[in-house]
Amino acid sequence: MESGGHSMNRVTITAHDVAKDFNRRQIFRDISFSLSLPSSLAITGKNGAGKSTLSKILAGLIGSTRGSITYTLNDKQVGIEKFKHSIGFVSPYLNLYDEFTALENLQLLSRIRATTQQNEGRMKDLLSLVNLWQRRDDLVGTFSSGMKQRLKYAFALLHNPNVLILDEPTSSLDEEGIEFVQRIVRQQKEEGVLIVATNDKEEAGWCAKEIHVGMPER
Repeated sequence: MESGGHSMNRVTITAHDVAKDFNRRQIFRDISFSLSLPSSLAITGKNGAGKSTLSKILAGLIGSTRGSITYTLNDKQVGIEKFKHSIGFVSPYLNLYDEFTALENLQLLSRIRATTQQNEGRMKDLLSLVNLWQRRDDLVGTFSSGMKQRLKYAFALLHNPNVLILDEPTSSLDEEGIEFVQRIVRQQKEEGVLIVATNDKEEAGWCAKEIHVGMPER
C-alpha cells in the first residue's frame, strides 16, 4: 500500500477487567481481551455506550476507572508513553490546526513525534493516498469535514503504526474516501493490530473479533 510498511515490532495490547465511570454512572465494565499481530477487533454498542471512551483508553488518551491495559513491545512490558509511538488513532473528535496548511500539519506532527520518517517523500505519499496532495498548501481551516477526516488518516499513518485505532472510521467520508479507508484496513489487518469502534454492521464486519460495550438495560 502507498502508506508504506510497518515497523517490525512485536506488539500486544491486553485489557483486563476495564471499567469506566462518569459522574458516578458506570459506562461499561468487565472489558477483557488480548490482541497481538496480526489481529482485528470491533468495539460495538449503542450510541453513548462507551465505544469512543474505550478507544481513547486503549490509545492512552484517558485512564480507566478500574482494570488495566497492558502494552508489550518486543515481548517486554512498557508504559503507554513508550507504546504510544506504536499507535495511530483516527477519531472525529481529534482536532487539527486550522491555521496551518495540510503539509504544515504533518510537518508539525512529525517534529512532535520525533519520528524518523520526517522526509517530504513520506508526507507526499500519505497526502496522495488520502487524495490531498493537490491541497497540501491550503489552510486546513478551509477544508470540508470529509477532507479533515482524510487528513487525520495521514496523521495516523505517518509513523507506520503497528496498532491502528479507528473511531467511527468513515465519518464524513464520501465513497472515494471510504474506499481508501477499506484499503488501509485490509493492510492493517494483515500486518498489524486493527481496532474499530463503530455501530455500523459493515464496519464491524471488517474485524475478526467483536466486543460489545455498554451496561445492560435495567
